[in-house]
Amino acid sequence: MLRTPLTERLGLALPIVQAGLGPVGRPALAAAVSAAGGLGVLSGLGALDAETIRREIREVRARTDRPFGANLLLNGAREALETRLAACQAEGVPALTFFWGDPAPHVEACRRAGAAVLMSVGSVEEARRAAAAGVDVVVAQGWEAGGHVRGEVSTLALVPRVVDTVAPLPVLAGGGIADGRGLAAVLALGAAGAYVGTALLAAEEASVHPHYRARLLAAGEADTLHTELFDGGFGRAPHRVLRNSTIAAWEAAGRPGPGRRPGEGEVIASSPRGTLLRYHATVAGNGVEGDVEAMPLWAGQGVGLVTRIRPAAEILAEMSAGAEAALRRAVAPARRSGGGDAQPGTSGGRRHRNRTGR
Repeated sequence: MLRTPLTERLGLALPIVQAGLGPVGRPALAAAVSAAGGLGVLSGLGALDAETIRREIREVRARTDRPFGANLLLNGAREALETRLAACQAEGVPALTFFWGDPAPHVEACRRAGAAVLMSVGSVEEARRAAAAGVDVVVAQGWEAGGHVRGEVSTLALVPRVVDTVAPLPVLAGGGIADGRGLAAVLALGAAGAYVGTALLAAEEASVHPHYRARLLAAGEADTLHTELFDGGFGRAPHRVLRNSTIAAWEAAGRPGPGRRPGEGEVIASSPRGTLLRYHATVAGNGVEGDVEAMPLWAGQGVGLVTRIRPAAEILAEMSAGAEAALRRAVAPARRSGGGDAQPGTSGGRRHRNRTGR
């Protein structure tokens, strides 16, 4: 069993937290991840009113009695953010995961409501500010991550620096972690767990459009692009997506800026909330109809390890077991041909004699 400061702090069986996944992170997925021992996270709340948020929180609770969280972006209108945050606090959500902004104005209210605060950062300086604001867990997001990406440093380089900077706060590692080997790697870097997004898009419970899911399963690590292209509804901000026809046409046109991009302003799809324009930062959920292939297909560089659809519980169980196996392999004595296990100061099981023969 993988026990870490994160599992102790949040009451989890596994050191795995679901990343914010927009409207595909509905109650079914959040509850399934939590029931499997991780921290499921209700996401996409920015498109919902307070009563719908409260209803979805209650639905998660009806599906599992395990801890769960809710994801909120901090870059929107303050009044709307506070309304959504108040709904989460009123329902007693055990954990709140924040991204893209300053958590300081909200930490104390979350603490009074009994919620742990997790803050995603993309740099050491952001991590330092988050720790000073009083958050409970810092999420170090490497640039390998899918969706919106805060920094420009890889997970391997970022995580140990953040761990050293905010100690003794627990640190979650996000970006490129899609199997047990990745979880083992970030634990070895000092992280207390993994923040997992792309791998959970293949969960049966995720509300992912069939075409989007098919593209994910067929993609490799070289099929993503770090760009600012899909800026509608979010503003220009770096993100990682699968290459598609919109990207190909934009690159063929010489990568022009906003206002001069091919097909700009064109309606390419629709959702229950209305029409969707090309370059809009909307996730392709189950309710979307139209040219889904041309929409932003968010995915991290770990996508090549995502090869089949299965229940979230199976994904988490395999990731945990794979991490334990990888950690055992990493510390197992090396086997040398022609002898038993080599011991420190030995060669092929025989201790070297010094020049005096002793």
